[in-house]
Amino acid sequence: MVDISPSAVKEIQRIQLNKETTNSFLRLSVSPGGCSGWYYQLRLENTHVPSSSQEQVLEVGNITILVDANSWKYIGDLKLDYSEDLMGGGFRFHNPKAKNICGCGISFAITEEK
Repeated sequence: MVDISPSAVKEIQRIQLNKETTNSFLRLSVSPGGCSGWYYQLRLENTHVPSSSQEQVLEVGNITILVDANSWKYIGDLKLDYSEDLMGGGFRFHNPKAKNICGCGISFAITEEK
């Protein structure tokens, strides 16, 4: 189950409001690349076109989160947070399946499942 902090929910809602897409869906996925092998992607979508029949659809607060089946196996226990510090604000990904995390915070290596 993906866990999203109240501060992340608030920031997603703020982005939706600023982009005038308050009824949009949040697509959370991972793709090959980045410094460590995989990187997280967050994207707002105005329409829900399932990527597969095994796509996960999660409701957190007023936000609908979509996770494709391939990404789910890498981020099924992810905790998404949002915080601000001296470097600015940003989403923070806390993934128990990640064995190495790049300094950028969005790139990771995965522990291979046996």
